[in-house]
Amino acid sequence: EAFGDTLHFDEAEWQKIVDFFARTGRGGRTPTANNRKQAMVPTKGHKLPNAHGTAPGAWFEDDGCIAVLMPGVPREMKAMWAEDIRPVLLQRQNCTIHSKTLRVLGGESSIASKVSPLFASENPTAAIYCKTGESEIRVTARAATEAEAETACDARIAEFRKILGPNAYDVDVPGLEYTVVHLLQQKGLHAATAESCTGGLVAEKITNVPGSSEVFGYGFVTYAEAAKAKLLGVDSTLIEQYNVVSGPVAVAMAYGALQASGADLAVGITGIAGPGGALPGKPVGTVYLAGADARSGKAWLMRLELGGYAERSIIRTRAALYALDLLRRMALDIPPENAHPVPSKDVKPETLDI
Repeated sequence: EAFGDTLHFDEAEWQKIVDFFARTGRGGRTPTANNRKQAMVPTKGHKLPNAHGTAPGAWFEDDGCIAVLMPGVPREMKAMWAEDIRPVLLQRQNCTIHSKTLRVLGGESSIASKVSPLFASENPTAAIYCKTGESEIRVTARAATEAEAETACDARIAEFRKILGPNAYDVDVPGLEYTVVHLLQQKGLHAATAESCTGGLVAEKITNVPGSSEVFGYGFVTYAEAAKAKLLGVDSTLIEQYNVVSGPVAVAMAYGALQASGADLAVGITGIAGPGGALPGKPVGTVYLAGADARSGKAWLMRLELGGYAERSIIRTRAALYALDLLRRMALDIPPENAHPVPSKDVKPETLDI
């Protein structure tokens, strides 16, 4: 109505929908009557093809104003934007726009307070977005050429990284697991995981990355005490004396994963994901994370307090993120923040009871 347009049934678009169902086997290979609505396209405006789904987009334009309608499915929307919309919009500009996304471990407010002056610039611009356990800083530059815009983005990102240090871990990656896998590949290292409260979540994230089999061969999910003893060689007396959720057990899990897998690096993680299971002095959200390095024989131990996030899924996700970051820092020989050094696997257990 805003553009004075109407919709009409497009036979060619309907045939595309029919062919899509037949090709993918969706809905028993036959579209429903409801799918016919997706073949309704603008009479004056332009339809936008959807090569990844059944609902086409639409482009309306009047008096210098443009309105674009895209399907709600993120995968389809992103493809339509990249293939059909963005190129046209760029052609109409007298400049080029380029964006890069810096991923940073930590909360949005804490990060923003450290780099707030960098958000004041109009070109490049920068905006921060909150994720679970981390944040994204999107930097966008306008310039006469793509190369100039990219250079401007790189320069601004370098300023962010100088302030934020190792917590700013990578640019334009889907997640920390991609950075970890690529780093292990570059350094020729292999990693292993020994998980209790995360139930294999760290291993799942790693194996979601194409090519991860080159650097990851063993993921131990030792949820039960007996599994920790059988698969990782954790001494049952450690569990009896310090409890399964403890520093000594996490360190034993990490060293056990190293020995059982032959990997260069390993992490061991045990904790209380909730909502029940709290222990005296160890509320829900208490997680012990250890990382062992076969190259040096040393390890690191961290006690995390993640209970403020309440939800079991969030506690597990954040714990997995810490484990991935520990692998990253060990591969880079960067001491983890707020971690206790463990000189060897023969250290006295009582020194690990933190």
